Amino acid sequence: MSFWETITGSDLTRQWKAFDARARALPAGYRAAWEQIKGNLIPYGDFTGRNLTPILDAALGLLEEASADGQGIQEVLGDDIPGFCAALAGGAGARTYRDRWRAQLNDNVARRLGRLGG
Repeated sequence: MSFWETITGSDLTRQWKAFDARARALPAGYRAAWEQIKGNLIPYGDFTGRNLTPILDAALGLLEEASADGQGIQEVLGDDIPGFCAALAGGAGARTYRDRWRAQLNDNVARRLGRLGG
């Protein structure tokens, strides 16, 4: 990845377009599951979302494999897609961007209150 791609995010655009092209080849039920997976994984991303691309690639590969084997969505993902996505992102304790921002805000407030109080 070149410096220009890193700055502009063109590599991410290319990867997302490739994901969408692969997802369009899936049957309708799998495409719907893919959209749910994307929506549930986005909160676990960092500012750019680069940390999600390997996870999304693996999830899409799982859907492609299951589709080719003729398995149903329920067999592959179960009933809890948000829970499946949380497990993919690092388990039940995985921090979302809101958690990270909340911690940062709390640290900043505590630091400023510490300066004012002492």
